[in-house]
Amino acid sequence: MAIPEYTKARKLALKAYRQDLEARRNPYLQVLDEILPFAETAGEADLGLVEIPVSRIAGTKTAGRTKAFAANFMPLLPETSEFADKWSSLYRSHLAEGIREPVIACEFMNNYYIIEGNKRVSVLKFSDAVTVSGYVTRIIPAKKDTPDIKIYYEYMEFYRVSGINTIYFSREGSFPRLCQLMGKEPGVLWSTEDRSAFSSAFLRFSEIYREKGGDKLPITSGDGFLLYLGVYGWNGLLQKSMDELRREISLLWPDLEALGSEGAVRLVMQPGGDETEKPSLIQKLLPPSRNSRLTVGFVHYGTALTSDWTYSHDLGRLYLEDRMKDSIITRVYDGIHTGDGSMSAIEQAVADGCQVIFTTSPRFLNSSIRASIRYPGVKILNCSLNTYSGHLRTYYGRLYEAKFLVGMLAGMLAGGPVGYMADFPIFGTAASINAFALGVQMVNPHAKVHLSWSSLKSRDGEQQLLDAGVSLISGPDLLAPAHAPKRYGLYFVGPQGGTSLASSIWHWGKFYHRIIQTIVNGRWSRSLPASDGDSINYWWGISSGIMDVIYSSSIPLRSIQLMELVKAQIVNGNFQIFSGDIRDQNGEQKTPGGITLSPAQIIRMDWLASNVEGRLPSPDELDTEAAQMMETQGLFPGKDGLL
Repeated sequence: MAIPEYTKARKLALKAYRQDLEARRNPYLQVLDEILPFAETAGEADLGLVEIPVSRIAGTKTAGRTKAFAANFMPLLPETSEFADKWSSLYRSHLAEGIREPVIACEFMNNYYIIEGNKRVSVLKFSDAVTVSGYVTRIIPAKKDTPDIKIYYEYMEFYRVSGINTIYFSREGSFPRLCQLMGKEPGVLWSTEDRSAFSSAFLRFSEIYREKGGDKLPITSGDGFLLYLGVYGWNGLLQKSMDELRREISLLWPDLEALGSEGAVRLVMQPGGDETEKPSLIQKLLPPSRNSRLTVGFVHYGTALTSDWTYSHDLGRLYLEDRMKDSIITRVYDGIHTGDGSMSAIEQAVADGCQVIFTTSPRFLNSSIRASIRYPGVKILNCSLNTYSGHLRTYYGRLYEAKFLVGMLAGMLAGGPVGYMADFPIFGTAASINAFALGVQMVNPHAKVHLSWSSLKSRDGEQQLLDAGVSLISGPDLLAPAHAPKRYGLYFVGPQGGTSLASSIWHWGKFYHRIIQTIVNGRWSRSLPASDGDSINYWWGISSGIMDVIYSSSIPLRSIQLMELVKAQIVNGNFQIFSGDIRDQNGEQKTPGGITLSPAQIIRMDWLASNVEGRLPSPDELDTEAAQMMETQGLFPGKDGLL
């Protein structure tokens, strides 16, 4: 005889059934045998006895009794049926002694399909069980160059070393990233203690994530957990109370919503009018006192003497001081090389009264997010690209525009192949390489661009280019004072000399001046009203003045005039660099029909133009400094981008 719990379960089934019919979805369980004919497989693997996450059980292997259950595994048959009696008996047994007999199942693409034990699964789902024991056979999909298959192959490797099957991601590269954040070496088997610690931590996170409505976000709980670890870290997680976790996840919720929203990174491509508004008459008549001046902090990687990148940002700080000396005070926190160090520097800046803090390296992204959550009254901006965060704004420059102009000059001057020395394979780097190559191609259609990397562990990038017969190289854009003897920009090598001919330059001072002027004018919030979940990234180009190209006096005037003509067309929007017939190294057209690539496509670019000789390096080829950059901004060939 059916029990009251069966009636409750059947009501859940009928509700799901009606909802699926209204949505024109299959109202019954998925059947694996109906899926496999449309999928290429590469074999099977016996996983043995496994604890199967109940939430990952999607259906049945065969069509047998599929219509006895709704898609949520709740029973559809009437209370008077024999099926109802058996379900009720099984439920009573579950309450008395638990369901001990393992089910038999197949696993395909991280979903489980029951061969034997459908009613057991139904009872356990109704009882909110987390796992069920089962003998599992994995059906392995054929390897393909598609995101879902790549993610699944990453999962299989992760499962091989960890034995964990409770977490899954929607973005490629997430499983290696998870291991990295936990301090686990690739390929090293996890201990029983490792598995227990992870399971406990992820279970606690998932409970709060669901409690707050995470199931309604278009991301997996694994995606959310990965973001949490990136901000708060793995160390100490198990010692946190549930209340502490709730507080941290609540503060991180805007970022989780941003991660799951379409177009969550809102690119601001041009300065707005508010940044350039002049002070009011009252502001002019009553200049701010020293005590009321805005305190602006700059957190730098390395120092201005040792880091080219930091040198350019510190020049920007000095420009800002010069332009706004009556309105601001600046403070510098430098010599930092780690994320923990940057967090300490930000905390010191807050303690010193900084109301605005610029963290000038992508390496400091995670600490910047943590600090912006901890100090909501402080405006924190991180210098990075393609970044999700509902708390802080980010900024970068469209370097590829300047690189295109330098590439044009290289094409005019080159008598053979041209060299390009890239630094880190991060977001935006491929766009700069390709823009340079397209600039070369515009004036010298047959010239090749040989690509080398300065961030590899054991190679002399310049020597590699020289061995390829290159005599003209595009190298670092700017040098710190301690590096002054080195060549930079576009330069000749060998007997023709080492003089720099042209270089892309960053004028960060113009960006800092505009942003601080907005804040001083009281227009920070009104200038960019963000919709819920949006992340704001300033991505300004040559037209804003923060990017430009400088030339040597030895460059022929006609060549400069041609480049200035093209530059003017870029500024007024009449010339789009990534438009027309652009093909990659495999000959595939990346701009079908001559369309112009969108900003998101330019940022996420992970391919190289047809006239480039070289490739994007793999993560294990990079040195320690590059590996740090890759943690937050890394772009791997084929990796699904974040925009």
